[in-house]
Amino acid sequence: MNLFRLLQARASAGKPVRVALIGAGKFGSMFLAQVPHTPGLEVPIIVDIDRERAREACRTVGWSSERIAATVFTDDGARAIAGGAMDVVVEATGNPAVGIRHARAAIAAGKHIVMVNVEADVLAGPLLAEEARKAGVVYSLAYGDQPALTAEMVDWARATGFRVVAAGKGTKYLPAYHDVTPDGVWQHYGLTAGEAQSAGMNPQMFNSFLDGTKSAIEMAAIANACALDVPADGLLFPPCGVDDLPHIMRPRSRGGVLDRSGLVEVVSSLERDGRPVFRDLRWGVYVVLEAPNDYAADCFRQYGLKTDASGRFAAMYKPYHLIGLELNISVLSAALRGEPTGQASGFRGDVAAVAKRNLRAGEMLDGEGGYTVWGKLVPAAASLKAGALPIGLAHRLKLKHDVAHGAVVHWNDVEFDAGNETVKVRKAMEAAFAAQH
Repeated sequence: MNLFRLLQARASAGKPVRVALIGAGKFGSMFLAQVPHTPGLEVPIIVDIDRERAREACRTVGWSSERIAATVFTDDGARAIAGGAMDVVVEATGNPAVGIRHARAAIAAGKHIVMVNVEADVLAGPLLAEEARKAGVVYSLAYGDQPALTAEMVDWARATGFRVVAAGKGTKYLPAYHDVTPDGVWQHYGLTAGEAQSAGMNPQMFNSFLDGTKSAIEMAAIANACALDVPADGLLFPPCGVDDLPHIMRPRSRGGVLDRSGLVEVVSSLERDGRPVFRDLRWGVYVVLEAPNDYAADCFRQYGLKTDASGRFAAMYKPYHLIGLELNISVLSAALRGEPTGQASGFRGDVAAVAKRNLRAGEMLDGEGGYTVWGKLVPAAASLKAGALPIGLAHRLKLKHDVAHGAVVHWNDVEFDAGNETVKVRKAMEAAFAAQH
């Protein structure tokens, strides 16, 4: 509640919080839109593989020509991180290999890192967070994205003395979506391919939201940041509106759908027959909590909180998330408080690559949202034991063996370069956290 006051003090002292933004896509653009309206916050350098696109993004979000002229635009992330008196690096490329490289460079340079790139966080976040802690800098999830918003709600619930039963987000989901490829994605968004192309929408990226991969990645990030467990056999995606959260998102032993308390889970905005869920949570996040005693349960009722029939389970939720428009919270929390808005504290959830169809030896995997695999949330212990191939590395790898439709792809099913830097980081994380499991 004090970030604005702290920022005002920095602005008055002539010491603005300075940010290097890497990746001027949609998330980055939404962040940039708020910068001119946040005195004391500056973005003197923007990194993007297409520098002119980055300049155009600044013009689109309303930056003045003077502000654009005073900004350095470059495609060299390493140089941008190493040079300049930056307080915070924002990594918003969405590429896990690039994100890991930038995060480690920022940590080595003594700069805080805000990881919009949740794909990189799930691939190696627990290791990166530990490296940042040892270096005395902040490694943080990005506020405005659903993992950080959920982590905030979990922290609120625990700090007020409640037991967290379930936490997560909403999305549009049907079981058939797991097999959807980029060729068929737009019909599920109510668009034609031509309309999507004219809007500059990437079919593979949007398909990763639809086929369950992005949900799995975000729930793994929440589990790792909040010491929550993941479902034993993947996300259930139960249809559920906000009024039914306390009833459905409770343990089976109490009449709900969960194996037990303390899990991450995603609720669907569609019934299994395709009908819309009443008062869905498609754009939001939630936490289901349990009253520790009868008195607290009575207070739930007295103050109008929606509960299950027993009165002991209740839910709090946030109906929307505004991604980059809210990113200042992470940037300022890191720079002014030295605190992350969510940070991996262990390795509890992983996202394994699963075949979308019968795959044959010799085929090339094409990664998140593509034609060959989707990402399934699995317990990290099970992933390590099975040698599952993480979805973040299931790109441009050739299969050595056939993999059946619906089966997990394993490390030993693919040809990979053990000397590749991203592979080495991932293997180092697996080795570092294997002892925990």
